[in-house]
Amino acid sequence: MYGIKEIDAAELSKQLENLPDNIKLIDVRTPAEVARGRISGSENLPLHVIPLKIDELDTDDTIIFYCQTGARSAQACAFMTSKGVENVYNLRGGIVTWAQMGLPVAG
Repeated sequence: MYGIKEIDAAELSKQLENLPDNIKLIDVRTPAEVARGRISGSENLPLHVIPLKIDELDTDDTIIFYCQTGARSAQACAFMTSKGVENVYNLRGGIVTWAQMGLPVAG
């Protein structure tokens, strides 16, 4: 998508191996969707809640948003970018692509 930075599942997996403190992984799906599986180390912040919680996000960190297929997380990135936050990334293909690549999904 135009103006939105993306990261693919392989690159994200590589970055998460080092357990960096400066990366925040945020799942923008609903709690019911998250209950079916999530990427380990992520926190749940449903898309509709982000405008209410933007002040609670540490925008000095790199924030990587993901959802089921990448559409909602792209919206989250667009919103954050519109608020002047530049270090946000969308997980291309969402958790579907992550799982299809055989990467771990936590219960």
